[in-house]
Amino acid sequence: RLDGLDPGPYGLWVRGGGDLRNLCLRSVALVGARAATSYGEHVASEMAYTLGEHSVITVSGGAYGIDGAAHRAAHAIGATVVVLACGLDVDYPRGHAALFADVARRGALVSERPLGATPRAPDFLVRNRLIAALTPGTVVVEAGRRSGALNTATHAASMDRAVMTVPGPVTSALSVGCHTLLRRHGAVCVTVSYTHLTLPTTPYV
Repeated sequence: RLDGLDPGPYGLWVRGGGDLRNLCLRSVALVGARAATSYGEHVASEMAYTLGEHSVITVSGGAYGIDGAAHRAAHAIGATVVVLACGLDVDYPRGHAALFADVARRGALVSERPLGATPRAPDFLVRNRLIAALTPGTVVVEAGRRSGALNTATHAASMDRAVMTVPGPVTSALSVGCHTLLRRHGAVCVTVSYTHLTLPTTPYV
């Protein structure tokens, strides 16, 4: 699955009871704003939980906001994959240390960074490309105009993976990025019918 990355990672560090390859065979990346609204966190939670009921694994970046809501809901129903921008022995953000420990029981944490490495600003963009590569499709749940989630969507599109997004209130600045993906980049619109979210029929699934 990582063959679409150029350059690809030199190696991956993986922690957890789940098999990374098997977990990602049928998976979706759910990404979005750190400073998420209650609407965004609700949508991310409902989507991750419902996908889990249909044996689809949620992959995300472990951050506050949309990422955290998606991981918690996915873990509640099954397993999830956290892609970190730091070493696996560094809990970042610190407030998700307990979440990461829970995820490791049956899911997986993965990083390109060696043990002991703390995250630097560019590392989050590098991490985003790994999130996009590990899954056959990326859903942007909530994103502002300059959100890092849009960077993940760009990587997904460059590797011919499905790019999907959730529409939001026109009054919310955190819906601007999602609406831009719909209007200018041909993203698939995902509505409340989460069970009808279909993955692309490719060799990756």
